[in-house]
This record gives sequence, structure tokens and C-alpha cells, in this order.
Amino acid sequence: MTILNVNPLLLTWMPTGGEMIVLLLIIVVLFGGKKIPELAKGLGQGIRQFNEAKDGIKTEIESGMKEKEKINNTTNNA
Repeated sequence: MTILNVNPLLLTWMPTGGEMIVLLLIIVVLFGGKKIPELAKGLGQGIRQFNEAKDGIKTEIESGMKEKEKINNTTNNA
């Protein structure tokens, strides 16, 4: 999805600099300074696992397409 396809109303609801600071302060108060690195680590691991799964699916699809192309080429040459 590109920025051109985003609903303009959605852009007005995005937090500004001051609101981001308030959100960060609320997060620090709720979770405490010791929990934030653990949360960030968990988020990073989740993103890494998602990207690995995405790459795995992409590889499977590409290999399936290549296999189908090989089959099509052998049947056309026969």
C-alpha cells in the first residue's frame, strides 16, 4: 500500500511529536524501565520470525513457478 492509497482521514489520526512523547512516557510508567528492553527484544524476534516465514513462502512460490516452467518447457519440446 502506498501513501497515495491511504485514506486522508487516517493521516489526521497519526500521532504528532508531542503525542509520541506522551505515549512513550505512558509506556515507561506502565511497564517500567526494566521491561522495555525485554519488550523490544520480543518485538524484534517476532519481526525476524515474520520476515523469515515471508522469505520461506516467497522461496517456495518461486521454486514452484520454476518447476512448473520446467515442466511446461519439457512438454512443449517433446
